Amino acid sequence: MLVLLPPSEGKSAGGRGKPLDLTALSLPELGAARATVLDELVALCSGDEDDREKAREVLGLSEGLRGEIAKNAELRTAPARPAGEIYTGVLYDALGLATLSPAAKRRAARSLLVFSALWGAVGIKDRIPSYRLSGGVKLPGTGALGTYWRGHLDAALPEAAGGGLVLDLRSSAYAAMWKPKGELAKRTATVRVLQSKTVNGVEKRSVVSHFNKATKGRIVRALLEEGAAPRTPAALAATLRDLGYAVEEPSPTGLDVVVTEL
Repeated sequence: MLVLLPPSEGKSAGGRGKPLDLTALSLPELGAARATVLDELVALCSGDEDDREKAREVLGLSEGLRGEIAKNAELRTAPARPAGEIYTGVLYDALGLATLSPAAKRRAARSLLVFSALWGAVGIKDRIPSYRLSGGVKLPGTGALGTYWRGHLDAALPEAAGGGLVLDLRSSAYAAMWKPKGELAKRTATVRVLQSKTVNGVEKRSVVSHFNKATKGRIVRALLEEGAAPRTPAALAATLRDLGYAVEEPSPTGLDVVVTEL
């Protein structure tokens, strides 16, 4: 099973460690494409005050996030840490990579890929620096990053997916970077988390960001700890029900997980 995760906008500080080595990242066939985006981002964020203001506008950063520009300018020399320690936020807190059992950690290293506007996709053990670049950004030279990465990932990911299930938990900006095709699309499951509330005796369902992210993190954690290896979306639905989730199947590859509380 291959699990596709979104990154987090906020990231932990790089701390101490050796700088980035692009050649050591997973999916090495993406090396040249990664270098292109990295070089443009570093150049964009370097320079005088006018240059930094342009970078802030291109990256869509608020005034309070201006410090992220200086961080991007130093990406080539900044300390790197495992991606699983860099990405933070609700989904990653619920996933709790650091507290997985040893066997589940090994499964996570084999099966989790985090999508990124800068790296394309990385494994959780890949050492990367903390950075700021969202999937919806359009760089002056490279262009829209969702479009840029699509062709490169089309060439790399089918082999990485192998013959098993692909569990796609990406948000829309990162789902645009790669869409499974053909036979692979039939064994790619997407999950929507719906919060169920009863109002005046009537059930109402809605997508709530916090519930969505936390539940997806818990689902991945449970699958890793269980050592589950479903090979089809229908088998995944059965596995999640066995794990205690309320699951509906509105389409052959789409699952709705219904929750009532966080």
